[in-house]
Amino acid sequence: MEISHVADSEFEAQVIGASLPVLVDFWAPWCGPCKAIAPVLEELAREYDGRLKVVKINVDENPETPSRYGVRGIPNLMIFREGALSGQIVGAAPKARLVSEVDKALG
Repeated sequence: MEISHVADSEFEAQVIGASLPVLVDFWAPWCGPCKAIAPVLEELAREYDGRLKVVKINVDENPETPSRYGVRGIPNLMIFREGALSGQIVGAAPKARLVSEVDKALG
């Protein structure tokens, strides 16, 4: 499954209203660690296809959503399940940590 990019205006429909749990990557193009974890997120999107949706939101272009969820540093990964925040990882975590958080959210 492809990682889609969402804007503030689509967040409600794409994330909060999603039928699957959603991993949201709050990122920016100038952020080195964000670029470093991008391939890992692509792997997760493929491995959890059909069970997890992965989306990215550019914090520079979409300031409203990050401020609503108190995003201070990036990369900041949040997992939403049934419209509620169910997990969060701040910083470029190793894949094993991401898998463990996703598995917990899918529980």
